[in-house]
Amino acid sequence: MDDRELVRCAQNGDAAALGVLLARHEAGMRAVALSVLGHGPDAEDAVQDAMVTAVRRIGDVRDPAAAGAWLRAAVRNHCRMRLRSRPALPVADPEWFLPHAGGPDELIERAALRDWVWHAIGELSEGDRLVTMLRHFSSVTSYEQIALVCGLPIGTVRSRLSHAHRKLTGLLRAGAEQAYPDSGAYTRARRREASDALSAAMRGDFRDVVDELWWPDADMTVPASGQGGGREFAVRGMECDLASGVRQRLVSVVAGQDVLIWETELIGGHCPPGAVWLQRMEQGRVRSLTLCHARTTSA
Repeated sequence: MDDRELVRCAQNGDAAALGVLLARHEAGMRAVALSVLGHGPDAEDAVQDAMVTAVRRIGDVRDPAAAGAWLRAAVRNHCRMRLRSRPALPVADPEWFLPHAGGPDELIERAALRDWVWHAIGELSEGDRLVTMLRHFSSVTSYEQIALVCGLPIGTVRSRLSHAHRKLTGLLRAGAEQAYPDSGAYTRARRREASDALSAAMRGDFRDVVDELWWPDADMTVPASGQGGGREFAVRGMECDLASGVRQRLVSVVAGQDVLIWETELIGGHCPPGAVWLQRMEQGRVRSLTLCHARTTSA
């Protein structure tokens, strides 16, 4: 197939067609990166970034015959971002997977390749998957925030993201044609569960939520304060917030098989604008919760 056919197939959700398109133009994309950044890891990272940008924005291509030029322009943009950001070089563009407006769940609803994206994320190691979901699907996007939430050195966060990006683009280039589970249905179910849980918590029934959704020996950590404890610690914290007039409104839900992220808006009292609930899951129940306060996606 020529580029026009490949683009049209990719825009209809064919991951294999997009993989072929990227393989066809990879050499030209790498040449652009080398001409701007020179030899080194930055040039390779820019190419990887641009490839995954294609997953997010292949629908933006208006002239399928010019797909090669569009991909090279994406590389050039990533190179310019790296030049502007030196010496603190990011390993990725935070716009990779985020929609232009609304929460991450809206992306899952409308992206043609959403099921492939979530299947590919599921193929990552647990550590790589966690930092990728935070970086690209939550408001915890900076290396410093991710390091704090995950209890990792910043250098480890950077290396895990870099490894994850290479793995994802490699899976895309492989482009095996197969059916993937419906990630949208899974996320919708998790969002309904989150909405019900927060509604119950705001009524003062958070203990019932914890009893139903958490393992008996689950634990909670608040990195900013260095505090933590078991289920009773979590219940007391929620009761204290309610007594202080603080309420939470669900903003978005990001759902993987072993990671669940709730983002909420905090209303009332003297509180930060939002919170991120990073929940590590085991057999559908919460094994541990890390709670951090951050900018929400509802600004």
